[in-house]
Amino acid sequence: MSPLVVLLIPLLFSCSPSSSVPIGSRYILRAIDVDSNTGPDLHDAAVDLNTTNFDQVLRNTPATYAIVEFFAHWCPACRNYKPHYEKVARLFNGPDAVHPGIILMTRVDCASKINTRLCDNFSVGHYPMLLWGNPSKFVSGSWDPKKDKNEIRLIDDGRTAERLLNWINKQIGSFFSLDDQKFENDHLASNASDPEQIARAVYDIEEATSTAYDIILEQKMIKSETRASLIKFLQILVVHHPSRRCRKGSAEVLVNFDDLCPSDMGTPNKQEATDGNGKGALRNFQICGKEVPRGYWMFCRGSKNETRGFSCGLWILLHSLSVRIEDGESQLAFTAICDFIHNFFICEECRQHFYEMCLSVSSPFNKTRDFALWLWSAHNKVNERLVKEEASLGTGDPKFPKIIWPSKQLCPSCYFSLSKNDDGTSQINWNRDEVFKFLSSYYGKMLVSLYKDKGLLGDDGTDRVSLEDLATTTNAVVVPVGAALAIALASCAFGALACFWRSQQKNRKPRRSWN
Repeated sequence: MSPLVVLLIPLLFSCSPSSSVPIGSRYILRAIDVDSNTGPDLHDAAVDLNTTNFDQVLRNTPATYAIVEFFAHWCPACRNYKPHYEKVARLFNGPDAVHPGIILMTRVDCASKINTRLCDNFSVGHYPMLLWGNPSKFVSGSWDPKKDKNEIRLIDDGRTAERLLNWINKQIGSFFSLDDQKFENDHLASNASDPEQIARAVYDIEEATSTAYDIILEQKMIKSETRASLIKFLQILVVHHPSRRCRKGSAEVLVNFDDLCPSDMGTPNKQEATDGNGKGALRNFQICGKEVPRGYWMFCRGSKNETRGFSCGLWILLHSLSVRIEDGESQLAFTAICDFIHNFFICEECRQHFYEMCLSVSSPFNKTRDFALWLWSAHNKVNERLVKEEASLGTGDPKFPKIIWPSKQLCPSCYFSLSKNDDGTSQINWNRDEVFKFLSSYYGKMLVSLYKDKGLLGDDGTDRVSLEDLATTTNAVVVPVGAALAIALASCAFGALACFWRSQQKNRKPRRSWN
């Protein structure tokens, strides 16, 4: 046997970081594709990490577990292993994941000099090497194989996709299969009886916010007659969005809004500001940060591809805003939300129905409670209408049918009585005080509990400001003092904005009007 062949055989099955291989050799050694389904036409599902984004991605992921593959791009064994790793990653990562939000599968190229210290911290001794743990344990972390107790574990039996998935199933007591298909499995968790599952929806709120922003830009919906309503809604998001990422991103858009979308943009000399691709300069701003959208839903994921998702996430966003505002802001929030849906919700029939409910309100809201209960009642009216249509057409989600909400199982104290009408519909006598308590808890503290644990939410009083401090009138046509917002962004302390604006408005009260 040729000495060269003897030398290459070990490289085909295992690679060591200490191996000295010329950089150009990666063009000579070719990967073996073990599965036609993982060919070049498919995008990688595993997330590529490096020292610049490693902590951020793992800190912010909604996944419960994480796997990090340490590899070297010149290593033949690593390239031959990639189709196996990708096969498992496609179950958990990306917009077509069968089981999104459970395991984040990532990889780090230790042959890249930028990652040398990162790979040293995790004692990478061979390629490929797989580590498993809670994502937060990887953040600014390390792994020492000599320690008896490690919160990060070495995956010692994952040489093929089947063996890796079996190892995962043993760790978390699951029954995942490589044959699982999207929307055709029994692993979807019901959210009907467990109120704490709403904590997962905070990621869906970010997804819905980002999706709505993208739709507005793609459909070129910002006109001279609609820009004021968008400004009002952005002002609400800056103050009350449950996610700090989205509050900060909304503020960045707001600060630059007048420059990018001037009030006279409809005139011949003031067309929409565009970049080189013609998509609009606002496209350069990511309203919830560069990690969003993620491309999948968690709490709002339906059992069919066309159900739930964006509409579910948007409803939860609106409910969360309704319980986070203060009493004096309720009417401003009501008009801002109604105008936003009227001008920017692209489903025509849904938009019209919602706006008709807005127009039916005969007197202004003075309390947070009143607005939150109105929105809750409006949502139930929508569900009552849709459940009949979906039943007759067979278009509903069989695992998540429209219901009058909250169910008695979720909130027994919300019900004074429950009876059936002759036509089979329910007659409910609500305890509205208890409903408001439930809404405040469910869409308030419970919704953000997962994010608060990860430090992605500001404590009350540190970055919350009054909506009235951002607008001098209910029209909210002009963003007040953009420099104040810039200061707030730079310091990441939204309280600075509140102090500044309140000092300017100390003796001024916003005018209220009811149109």
